Amino acid sequence: MTISAIGIDDVRASVDLALEELHDSLRKVNHEIWSNPELAFNEHRAHDTICDFLEKQGFAVTRHAYGLDTSFEALSGSGGRLINFNAEYDALPDIGHACGHNLIATSSIAAFLALSFALKKYGIPGRTQLLGTPAEENGGGKADLIEAGAYKGVDISLMAHSGPKKVFSDQGDAEGIAGTLMNARKKITCGFTGKSAHAGGNPWDGINALDALVSAYNNVSVLRQQILPEQRIHCAFTDVPKVANVIPEHTEAIWQVRSPSLKGLNGLVSKVRNCIQAGALATGCEVQIKE
Repeated sequence: MTISAIGIDDVRASVDLALEELHDSLRKVNHEIWSNPELAFNEHRAHDTICDFLEKQGFAVTRHAYGLDTSFEALSGSGGRLINFNAEYDALPDIGHACGHNLIATSSIAAFLALSFALKKYGIPGRTQLLGTPAEENGGGKADLIEAGAYKGVDISLMAHSGPKKVFSDQGDAEGIAGTLMNARKKITCGFTGKSAHAGGNPWDGINALDALVSAYNNVSVLRQQILPEQRIHCAFTDVPKVANVIPEHTEAIWQVRSPSLKGLNGLVSKVRNCIQAGALATGCEVQIKE
């Protein structure tokens, strides 16, 4: 049997009714995740909250799935195509769920429940998978899941992302968009190693790792003038000196580089790498770069 044979309006009405009955429970899950923000690969409370909820709805849930402690998997249906929904639930340091991953998780849970209900009620061949995808903000959880085989056999992979109504600067408010292309992104970590010396007594004997990092940052700042409007480079200093009277021998930073295509990203990353290496060359420091 197919959806068209049943009548799409009947399916919508029955799905709406099923989700309405779960409205309060879904709001509770959403609020629990939002109120308890957790960072990449440490989303233990969100993991348990979602798994507990799904099990109460009668689903068999694989906790700590595919070798990731805060991933999970729930499956339903039989035969036919496999539709995957991704549930993100990690937060950002200091500002919590600024990207709305609590909403992403809740919308994917609701979509999984709706499709599961329709498959069962109307006897439609098909399967659906709800996959817990930790570490979206930092760490690349989906990449780990792909390597572990979590998406094997999936025909369609879906999720919804919350966002502002003013999506495009040259257009009016948007209630929703679909099929928007997202930038490719790479993370670069760099560590500069120099030589410590007393800044007041014999600074000439030192090799300043802070100068190397600041030089690299300034090099990238100059590079920004020549990159495409759609490309982005941003940075955080993660290890810098805490006192002023010592020539620092070590500094570290994290960079994120974004571009609309992988080809563009790889070209831009190469330029950023040159900027970082130039900071080391100018100061005499050694540098380690990891992508």
